[in-house]
Amino acid sequence: MKRRLLLSGYLLLTVCLFAQRPPKPEAPKVYQETPTKINDLVHTKLEAGFDYTKSQLNGKVWITLKPHFYPTDSLLLDAKGMDIKEVAVVKGGKNSTLKYNYDGLFLNIDLDKTYKNNEAYTVYISYTAKPNDFKSKGSAAITDAKGLYFINPLGEDKEKPTQIWTQGETEATSVWVPTIDRPGQKTTQEFYLTVPAKYVSLSNGKLMTQKKNTDGTRTDYWKMDLPHAPYLFFIGVGDYAVVKDTYKGKEVSYYVEKEFEPVARRIFGKTPAMIALFSKLTGVDYPWVKYAQMVARDYVSGAMENTTATLHGETAQQDARELTDNNRWEEVIAHELFHQWFGDYVTAESWSNLPLNESFATMGSQLWNEFNYGKDAAMEERYNSAQGYLHSNSDKKELVRFQFNDKEDMFDAVSYNKGGAILQMLRHQVGDSAFFKSLNLYLTANKFKAAEAHQLRLAMEEVTGKDLNPFFNQWFFGSGHPKLNITYSYNSAAKKTVVVVEQTQTGDKLFTLPVAIDVWNSPVPARYNVVVKNKVDTFMFDVPSQPVLVNFDADKILLADKTENKTLDNYLFQYKHATNYVDRRQAIDAALKVQAEVGGVQILMEALKDKYAPLRAYTANSLDMSLTQVKNAVEPTLFEMAQKDNNRLARAAAIAKLGQYRFAKYATLFKAAINDSSYTVSGNALEALNKIDTTAAFTEAQRFSAQALKGKLASATKSIMNSRDKGTATKVLSDFEAMPLGQPKFQALDGVFELIASTSDLDLFKRGIDDILALGAAIPENFREQAMGQIYTALRAVAKEKVASGLADQAAYVESKLPKDDKKGM
Repeated sequence: MKRRLLLSGYLLLTVCLFAQRPPKPEAPKVYQETPTKINDLVHTKLEAGFDYTKSQLNGKVWITLKPHFYPTDSLLLDAKGMDIKEVAVVKGGKNSTLKYNYDGLFLNIDLDKTYKNNEAYTVYISYTAKPNDFKSKGSAAITDAKGLYFINPLGEDKEKPTQIWTQGETEATSVWVPTIDRPGQKTTQEFYLTVPAKYVSLSNGKLMTQKKNTDGTRTDYWKMDLPHAPYLFFIGVGDYAVVKDTYKGKEVSYYVEKEFEPVARRIFGKTPAMIALFSKLTGVDYPWVKYAQMVARDYVSGAMENTTATLHGETAQQDARELTDNNRWEEVIAHELFHQWFGDYVTAESWSNLPLNESFATMGSQLWNEFNYGKDAAMEERYNSAQGYLHSNSDKKELVRFQFNDKEDMFDAVSYNKGGAILQMLRHQVGDSAFFKSLNLYLTANKFKAAEAHQLRLAMEEVTGKDLNPFFNQWFFGSGHPKLNITYSYNSAAKKTVVVVEQTQTGDKLFTLPVAIDVWNSPVPARYNVVVKNKVDTFMFDVPSQPVLVNFDADKILLADKTENKTLDNYLFQYKHATNYVDRRQAIDAALKVQAEVGGVQILMEALKDKYAPLRAYTANSLDMSLTQVKNAVEPTLFEMAQKDNNRLARAAAIAKLGQYRFAKYATLFKAAINDSSYTVSGNALEALNKIDTTAAFTEAQRFSAQALKGKLASATKSIMNSRDKGTATKVLSDFEAMPLGQPKFQALDGVFELIASTSDLDLFKRGIDDILALGAAIPENFREQAMGQIYTALRAVAKEKVASGLADQAAYVESKLPKDDKKGM
């Protein structure tokens, strides 16, 4: 399961922002035991038809089971909100009616006899599933839990396709088929799906046959020969184009709305290469019969790793111009695919062990970036993910935890972001060869089974020969992370460099941290491997003269909050020589805090020419153009970037900053860039042109307004058109205010920022500012601090632009709304 992201041209929350519910009062946490197994699922055969007028599923299911160990004469199934019509045991091809009790959630069946653990039996149930009548609650990652979704079933919305799709995680499969809805259960399956003949269907396993019926329907027979967990059951139905690739003769397919058929491979086409990489790294060749990916409207999460049939939210669908910037969904595609090994092939036995699924999937997209795009891309994703955890106020939660109020609480920045970082630390500690060999052992020893974190530890220990209990106790079963104050000094008399590391986290807990320290006094650093383990540790190294840089955590592996007493000269050297992405990013961030200083500008000038385009774009976007020395220093470089940078997002960032000069000499550049195929380049150029020639910009906006646009160009066009029409601008804000908290509102945030940036109307401006701050205040508490920090940063940038535009009253209103310690630099 991939969480939804808050994405905006003004904001990019690196924490996966699961939106949607206000924080609940903290309740006493309850021990969540692993579900007791009385009966084991063996096989599930389903015949399903769909009533589009009622949004219901009419089903017949045959469930084959065995007692787990002890003899039993009863069967308890999850069956949520159904009409149960018949329950029987199947003997010799005939049904014998069974007695049962049903309370709307659980179906308690009295079996015809006591069965021993070597005796299989099959029960038959006829039922109607009524998902819209079932009152359910979702989680921060999954906004609803009714399991089965009919999208525009009667076709009343002409702008939306008619679709059916399911979402099983955590335990919502039992809303549409009776089962033992627990992650530790495994079953093979056969699904016979009767659907309108004009639609295609998708389910787990292989499509065996298709039979046309006389009533305009078709029955598709999907067979899953290998066992998997019930929450991974999937049904998808709709009017899709199916684009097919292969991996070693196995079908790899992409189900997209027909308008996206021409770009389906640009969105999903790296999937076969991802399968090959993950097969190689794990030593387990892709184990399933096929791999399909479907895109759904109104999806309740980001994406879901249903076995052989991943479902993606509609954000995955991007047109050719959007893909010109980048494929925003590629990391999600990799994340879900890695689940086919970690989550589907081997499944967490309980929700307490969810990190065995989600931490690995988080690592999976990082591995794809590393081996396909290089270390900078991997370290950027790892850095952003770690920051998402560090800013989430989740330091009281263990990674594997048995004390929580609701299983949905496990879907957070700990299970995803922190867990991914912990796995990378473990990989670094044992080495790549041992790490991936251990993963192979873990996967093969537990294939088609459920596992817990100790089984991962045991596999690691068997391969490495090391006792890894201390690591697992500290990181998997312990909470929090180290907060380190690191100071560097040089004792010239003793000719020693001194590094003092103080653990400042609250409480008595101290972390044991193997870490590398690089001491630079020549083009090649001297590396020292040390262990931090006390409240205060002092390390001294013989160095003939004062080093130009001492770099703690030289490989940038630790998950920790770190404060260091480095100078700008240290950071400049670090940027140029310690070439890890995080080293350079830290140097850039240090410079951004002191842009008024010569040393800060020097680092930023270097960073605008960084070899890695996202760092060039990040630096350009972060420049403080209210500082004359910054504007004067960077103008030639920005002009060159705006003309020649081979990365669209870096070019777009440079164009946006050039626009702030308000120089008519750049009009030709902006007018040319308006016609770029990138929405971001075109949109930024349109805004830049509007700063120097409002008439020309409005003419271009009128031309664009008749087109179907997305992204930055859509918001820029709308903003310029709205700036001439207060009624339209007011409607933008009214619509935004009426939207419930969720992904559509986050996406609409861009338009509000565009409006406040372009309007000279003080009342509209104030209302827009208030709307943005209200959204930030409504974000779930765990993620609010990071979100508000980024909102304040964006608002400060707006205020500086207003000062430059002579709209001091608007800038003053922003300042009045910021916390006192966020008004610096206004």
